[in-house]
Amino acid sequence: MILISKKNEKKNGYTVLELLFYISFFIVLSLVVISTMITMARAFQETAIQTELIQGGNIMERMSREIRAASDINSITASDLVLQTKDQNGANKTLEFLLSGSDVQLLENNVLTGNLNTPNIIVTALGFTQITTVRGKAIRILLTVKHKNNISGNTQNFYNTIVLRGSY
Repeated sequence: MILISKKNEKKNGYTVLELLFYISFFIVLSLVVISTMITMARAFQETAIQTELIQGGNIMERMSREIRAASDINSITASDLVLQTKDQNGANKTLEFLLSGSDVQLLENNVLTGNLNTPNIIVTALGFTQITTVRGKAIRILLTVKHKNNISGNTQNFYNTIVLRGSY
């Protein structure tokens, strides 16, 4: 009879301790990857919001261009500006920039042409100040915008002073 020693037997497979180690290592590695992905998504969202806020400067650029081309100021209040200007054919027309709620509206000859801000941009402040000198007129503009989805409440301020050149 041949005796087989149990000491020489080799067991195949993992022990419970090894399984627990591998499972815990996989969990820690997964948490690190998920945390990194969440951080990257938040950074991307903040970058997209900041980019859209800076594009709020397009409102300021449009107003500056129209003011620069205007020949006179019909009326001006803290949040409403009516300019006398000319169209492409040289006919007189009026342009009005008006803060209505959280939108900057553009009216041509008292007809609404649309909002200057995108739906995601909320205009929190718009201010016009007339500056009159012996040499001409200018308008100082203050524009403050924020993003609709920005939970941190960051705002972007734009300032400009534009000289009316249409009467030259």
